[in-house]
This record gives sequence, structure tokens and C-alpha cells, in this order.
Amino acid sequence: MQSPVLLPRLQTNRKIIHLDMDAFYASVEMLGHPEYHKLALIVSPDPRQNHGHGVVTTANYCARQYGVHSAMPANQALKLVPADKLLFVPPHFEKYRYYSEKIHQLMHVLTDQMETVALDEAYLDVTHGKKDWPVIQQATWLQAEIFRRLKLTASFGISYNKFLAKTGSDYAKPFGRTVIRPHEAEEFLQTIPLHKFHGIGQATLASLAKLGIQTVADLQAADVRTLTDNMGRAGYELALHAHGIDNSPVVAARQRKSISSERTFTPPLLTQSDVLAELQIFAQQVSQELQAKNLACQAVVLKIRDRDFKTVTRRISLSKPVQAETDLYQEGEQLLAKVPDFIERGVHLLGLGATNLIDCKQINQNLSLF
Repeated sequence: MQSPVLLPRLQTNRKIIHLDMDAFYASVEMLGHPEYHKLALIVSPDPRQNHGHGVVTTANYCARQYGVHSAMPANQALKLVPADKLLFVPPHFEKYRYYSEKIHQLMHVLTDQMETVALDEAYLDVTHGKKDWPVIQQATWLQAEIFRRLKLTASFGISYNKFLAKTGSDYAKPFGRTVIRPHEAEEFLQTIPLHKFHGIGQATLASLAKLGIQTVADLQAADVRTLTDNMGRAGYELALHAHGIDNSPVVAARQRKSISSERTFTPPLLTQSDVLAELQIFAQQVSQELQAKNLACQAVVLKIRDRDFKTVTRRISLSKPVQAETDLYQEGEQLLAKVPDFIERGVHLLGLGATNLIDCKQINQNLSLF
């Protein structure tokens, strides 16, 4: 008989804030344009002027009421919103980086133990921060200062670990404030639909359904050994989070090693045109994230899996760093040409990644030497 899998001891001595800007890119675009507030503003190239291409980077809350969401093909968003309410705005990453730096300056007033997830999202460990204020006062001050100085709204979650703080910031958007205390954590998590539980996607939902798990309460009641036997490390992580356990530290100045985008297709893609259309969307998504972080890549990776779950990756090193959508797409198209038989067999999964990342400031410094 196998011994049970035990979860680690709950650690509740930390004070973690997760700050998440509300529809950040769209909110920045609306600054100085009161007329935009009545429109469904979508940050994306207009597919009507871009040969049908484009993917939603973000959308304001008016657009979200029509069902528009991030990572949606822009053509699909075009079908959801009435033409007289619709406004496409191309992304302006220099502008977003400017406002992000201002927000980070305010965060540093509270602590330097800060882990940036994206331009609009960060974890702050204020357990031993710069202010002796109560943690709720610190988060409220940060939220209020961002609005006072920049006229942008943010939501925050406060708890004793990163997972719960992140869950809290998602809970009451926009301009939300959620505090999850240790004795409330498991009961609070039961209020969240399983498909909205942070880290659970469609494939994981299907795996959990096979185990009879339909709710977070079911997940909390599940045997940890059963989860790990069926889902490996992912099952163990789900068990931890369902019980409010996350001992991962807030890591300052973490450098991403790669940026990628991928998707599973059911039914599989069967034509080259369909595969190339998806590859274009991935190239745009990866390019936008590279630009948002002011990074370029020195290698591109294609991942592809057929309907029989045979998976291959193909990689190409570049003669110079790139970040543009057209460059990423062209390299991905060349890599795809090396595996033509996969399209014939049906593409179950497709992904495009940028790796060997380099800061664009470093590129400019190197060029200035010459």
C-alpha cells in the first residue's frame, strides 16, 4: 500500500500584495479622451486594415461586456461589437512602459522586494518593507496614489502568499480590494468557479472532470496521491493551491528566459492556411510581449504536435536580435516548412517561442560602441 502524499506546513507569516492594473493598455489609451469611455476600445491593429490579422492585446470594460477578451483574434471581436461602438487602437508600448515605470516608482516607496510579472502586474512582499503601516493601508495608499497621479485604476489582493494575493486581485475588478486571511482561505477559494481558478485551463479542467472534480471544494477533498498519480507535478500544485499553500518567494528582478504562445486545437488543423493564420496570431502575441518588456530574441522555436501526440520542436538561431511580428512570423514559417507532414496528419498543438532574450538597451549600447 502506498503511503499518502503529505502537503507542506502552511506558512502564514508573510504579507504579500498583488497589484494588477485594470485593463492597463486600454486605460492608458483612454487618458485624455473622454469620448473613448463610451466606446468598446480594443488595443489591436484593426483587422479591417490588416488583411484580417490581429489579436486583442487588451480591451476596456465596455468591450468586455460584449464578450471581447485578451488573446482573442481581432476578427472575432469585430463580429461581437456593434460598428458604432467599436474602436481599434494599435498598441503603443513606449507609452505603456512610461506609465509602468511611474507605477513601479510608487511600489518602491513601500518595498524593494518586488517581483514584476508584466508591465501592469507585480507582487510586493511588504513583510519587512519600508513602511510600518498596516498592510491594508499600504495597498490602499498605492492604489490611491496611482489614481491621483496617473488617473489609472488598479486592483489589489492581499494575503500570506503569492497565489492567494493573485486570486484576490482578480476577484473584484475593476478598482477592487480583496484581503484573504489564513483562516478564510479555503472557504474563500470555494467561491471561485473551477474554470476561473488561477492556473487551470481547458486541458486541466478535462483531466479533473475525469477524476470527478467539478468544483474547488471537490479539489480540496480529493486525495493528493490520486491527483499526483494522474496529473503529476501539476496535480500536486493544484492540491497545494486548493488548500491555500504557496511557499514560493517574491523574487525581485527576475529575468525571463523565453516568451512563447501556444494553443491546442480540437479538432486539429488540417490545412496550411489555417496553420499559418494561427502562426501569425502567435507571432503578434510574442512580438507584443517582447516590445512591452523592451526585449528582443536571438532564436525562434516552433513547437508542433500531431493528432497522434507526436511532438517535435524546431529552432533557428538568428544573425541579429529581432522583436517584430513580421520577423517572428517569417522565421516560424521557415521552421514549419521543415515539418510539412505534420499538417497532413493534423496539427493538434502549435506554438511559437522567442528565446535567448536580450534587453534592447543592451543592443543600443553595443551599437553605440561603433
